[in-house]
Amino acid sequence: MAAARAVIAPNLTPYNEDYSPDIPLFVEHAKRLLAEGCTSLAPFGTTGEANSLGMKERMALLEAMVASGIPATRIIPGTGLTSLPDTITLSRHATELGAAGVMVLPPFYYKDVSDDGLHDYFARLIDGIGLAGLRIYLYHIPQVTKVGLSIALVRRLAANFPGVVIAIKDSSGDWHNTAALLREIPAFTIFPGNELQLVRALTAGAAGCITATANINAAAIARIASDHTAPEAAVKEAAVDRFRMTIQPHGPIPALKALLARRDNHAGWARVRPPLLSMSPPSAAALADQLAAIQQD
Repeated sequence: MAAARAVIAPNLTPYNEDYSPDIPLFVEHAKRLLAEGCTSLAPFGTTGEANSLGMKERMALLEAMVASGIPATRIIPGTGLTSLPDTITLSRHATELGAAGVMVLPPFYYKDVSDDGLHDYFARLIDGIGLAGLRIYLYHIPQVTKVGLSIALVRRLAANFPGVVIAIKDSSGDWHNTAALLREIPAFTIFPGNELQLVRALTAGAAGCITATANINAAAIARIASDHTAPEAAVKEAAVDRFRMTIQPHGPIPALKALLARRDNHAGWARVRPPLLSMSPPSAAALADQLAAIQQD
């Protein structure tokens, strides 16, 4: 049997009626994800509506996770903001709590910035945090940020900050980019940002995946990661791919939250912060039926 690889869930964020984060429900969901097979959690990413959350909200949610008994060593919170001082504050807070690492977007307001400028940002970030336990997971999602992390820059950061810049989440959706990272920086830890082509990625040396659909399909994805060389792995992968691709056209965040609202009979899951819009109950019901049919096949 091949060594099991990581399945990391970027936690969704539920809201109360006043659209403040529902902390108890957030923590309950985080514990359930770990019980369902996720090896770690990555709150405050794109899926968690991170850039719709304030800094104090992020820190309070992270503190609640740790206070509830979730090991900080199984949490990799998103801390990347456009402001260097704010990114330092969030990253230091998470590191002081003992988080396994912090997932950092590039500063994404200014476009067409150089690799030198981005390298300087990360260098100043590391210096500003100033903690020995700091571990940075780079977050590459250029279709959203419009500021990418080139392979040359990733290689440079990994070489200049060994043991600190340790991994990347490649959410580009571009297999050629993921394959190039795996090929050209083989000692680096690389996570595709979804479970599509998971067997192929694991075979090429990926460390696992960090995927939004783990919020509702963690066990099925974890079964593939537990032994991607098994004869039935390709069949299992085809099923989770169909599951994901059925959700994707509806907008993953509203759709996943609507599905959780139906599963748990909890309205807090259906809420999203503007400018996102919640999925309508009829649409959610139709999607749930489609997914049920896939799981019965």
